[in-house]
Amino acid sequence: MGLTVTQKIIQEHLVSGEMKAGEEIGIKVDHTLVQDATGTMAFLQFEAMGISQVKTEKSMIYVDHNTLQTGFESPDDHVFLQDVASNIGVIYSRPGNGICHQVNLERFAEPGKTLLGADSHTPTAGGVGMLAIGVGGLDVAVAMGGGPFYLTMPKIINIKLTGQLSPWASAKDIVLEVLKRLSVKGGLKAVLEYSGDGVKTLSVPERATITNMGAETGATSSLFPSDEITREFLKAQDREEAWKPLSEDEDAVYDQELVIPLNELQPLAACPHSPDHVKTVQELAGMKINQVVIGSCTNSSYLDLMKAAQILKGKKVDPDVSLVLACGSRQVFQMLADNGSLAEIIRSGARVLECACGPCIGMGQSPKSAGVSLRTINRNFKGRTGTKDAQVYLVSPETAAVSAITGVITDPAGMGEPVSVALPERFAVDDSMFIFPAFDQREIRRGPNIKALPVQEEMADDLQGEVLLKVGDNITTDQIMPAGAKILPLRSNIPAMAEHVFEPVDPTFPGRAKEKGGGIILGGDNYGQGSSREHAALAPMYLGVKAVIAKSMARIHGDNLVNFGIVPLLLADPKIYETIAQGDQLDVKGMKAAVENGAEELNVRNLTSGKEFSVKLLLTARQRKILSGGGTLNWMKKQNR
Repeated sequence: MGLTVTQKIIQEHLVSGEMKAGEEIGIKVDHTLVQDATGTMAFLQFEAMGISQVKTEKSMIYVDHNTLQTGFESPDDHVFLQDVASNIGVIYSRPGNGICHQVNLERFAEPGKTLLGADSHTPTAGGVGMLAIGVGGLDVAVAMGGGPFYLTMPKIINIKLTGQLSPWASAKDIVLEVLKRLSVKGGLKAVLEYSGDGVKTLSVPERATITNMGAETGATSSLFPSDEITREFLKAQDREEAWKPLSEDEDAVYDQELVIPLNELQPLAACPHSPDHVKTVQELAGMKINQVVIGSCTNSSYLDLMKAAQILKGKKVDPDVSLVLACGSRQVFQMLADNGSLAEIIRSGARVLECACGPCIGMGQSPKSAGVSLRTINRNFKGRTGTKDAQVYLVSPETAAVSAITGVITDPAGMGEPVSVALPERFAVDDSMFIFPAFDQREIRRGPNIKALPVQEEMADDLQGEVLLKVGDNITTDQIMPAGAKILPLRSNIPAMAEHVFEPVDPTFPGRAKEKGGGIILGGDNYGQGSSREHAALAPMYLGVKAVIAKSMARIHGDNLVNFGIVPLLLADPKIYETIAQGDQLDVKGMKAAVENGAEELNVRNLTSGKEFSVKLLLTARQRKILSGGGTLNWMKKQNR
């Protein structure tokens, strides 16, 4: 039986376990990636392990999230990151160099290798055939120290692309179609692997848009084969030596298959407030808009921005619309400036932002109250922009640019001949905004906002606590631990950040958690979807949260809970959710023994109602040891004794 691309990469990197779906495996990590919103904590965790230098082939830190420096906190974090990076062997990408996933795709991604990134959109590198996985920062710190990454062997979903895109349809529309079919949890415990004759019609930037947004299905990763198109892209980046051919065997067997005829696709949009709430742009045509944002790690490539520039050329942005654009990298910015496209964008009335994540994470450019915002980003969760009642639609750069001119949602298919952009034979390669490690053991500068890591104690014999909060389905890590200009700068200060846990859902939560001495969270389906931010586990742990009981959980968040010693429990019967109320007192006798002895199901007694119900404890033997000891850092210290 032949192998898929995913299986070939895993087989080459396998250090423990067997490639059987559902079994835990450990894989060697070639590259790691963190950004400034996750990097400070990851570096503090690496320091706590007592390892002097990273043991990967390449490790990178990108300053791209907290670049809106409204106070001293973010700049202090940046110099801390630069100092540590120089000492331990990490490549430092300076503010202004660009968004981690776009820059990484251009300068470091390699076919056939593995990448672990403390950002959920790390699978962007799958556009060149790299197995790239988003995780929490602690998992990256372990990998930087030479440890393998452990995961459940994923099932492989083959997404077969046939034919060629119709005029005005785009890569964004392909991945929105995937989301429409799979939903925001249809990719859980799976890798989305693309094949078919339609693959050859897509450039690497287009492939990267698709692998980037695969994260919204809950998938472990997404990737394309590495072919001659991949080779040409790497050659244009002066990195042809990194290329290797990589494709599935003819007799490869997949767990599931979706077939998408590209010629049948038309411009699509994800409607508020979920990336899988997909309609055709034509269905929404005529809706008045207030804001358009073109950029983010999903659609900020040279190809994307050039298409927008061509559409805007000689036109003016509607006076009732605020159009902002951000290039994904300094390379793209420089090329647009050199060929005159930047001037066309400016003449249109657009506002040009720095090369950073910016509006995608609520770091500036929030829409007006109840504003309708068209964005080329990857998530439209409620309140993520910084405006709670904003209506955010996710669209392609073509739809965004055309609509910015008309002032209403407009199907670009009615705009005549589509724009056409060819990738250059050579990109403007300039690595001067990277600081390569000097290994000079400089003194590390630590600002007052950088606080010591919170320490979790070993698990208690029994689990008892109040249901501090009951939430519904698809609760995101943005809702658990918000981002935005006010809170993101606190990422290295857990006591301060903990004051904002669940703020969009219930602002009283932090105070109640401290008053009660911690407790339990009750969640619905797909609890913890979205960003990989480990702070959505770390800050609740600081507040004393001992367990999360839910109908189902997102992969990364579930792993993060274990990393920080919070017990992830799944309701054996989802209907029981309705019988548990916020404020109920729950009791689990012998929790530690159940964890250590491999129990997969245990009873919970609701002391308030007098009823009992069953929960599942679906953990590997390794995770049980970690959880029993109070989390990964405690476990790592024991391993290194």
